[in-house]
Amino acid sequence: MSKTAIVTGASSGIGLAIARALLENDYRVVATSRRISQGRELRPSPRLVLVDGDVGARATAERVVEAAVSSFGGLDLLVNNAGIFLSKPFTEYTASDYDQLLSTNLSGFFHMTQLALGVMDRVEHGHVVNIGTSLSQQPVAGVPSALPILIKGGIEAATRSLAIEYAPRRIRVNTIAAGVIDTPMHAPEQHDALRHLSPTGRLGTAAEVADAVLFLERAGFVSGEILHVDGGAHAGKWA
Repeated sequence: MSKTAIVTGASSGIGLAIARALLENDYRVVATSRRISQGRELRPSPRLVLVDGDVGARATAERVVEAAVSSFGGLDLLVNNAGIFLSKPFTEYTASDYDQLLSTNLSGFFHMTQLALGVMDRVEHGHVVNIGTSLSQQPVAGVPSALPILIKGGIEAATRSLAIEYAPRRIRVNTIAAGVIDTPMHAPEQHDALRHLSPTGRLGTAAEVADAVLFLERAGFVSGEILHVDGGAHAGKWA
């Protein structure tokens, strides 16, 4: 029987790759981003529902989770992918930066996860995968990013806490800590510099992150895990 998944931030980059990979593996998908219905990459189908909305708003999470239940009868997987990353010296972050990061990265995680877990808890089955960053455990001097890491690192801690809390209900929670991934977030002229942020000397691909989501889906005894998809960058200093 096909599983049902929600993917946030699914209009491009990692989220788009995850949504496509799930569809190719016979999942039914509710994909969301601010204007996902206006894009050309994903088109509605009997196995794909598109929901526009700001992930930081409670109303968006309500519409997305309701779409999974009403269209497909339930929810098996939530992928919290939507997020923004702002790199700058700590004293240069503005109040607007703070509000934007809290809304997208933290409120988006909270509202979507809370409502999804409510559905999963009723049937005692489900899986939440958060997309984080390897910088949470291995900061890089040339990438000052304490404010987004404050949030992403907190979600890693919440991953472990929720994994313990919901284990008796047969619900798993994991995080993928991604390295530098080749997505539209990074302009092509930045790629040469970004390659040096991995000991492999290359950027990861969105498909490799999607592969990690599929691996975690199959790995039924894995929960509370921070799975690094970063070419080994989290392991230590290499240059």
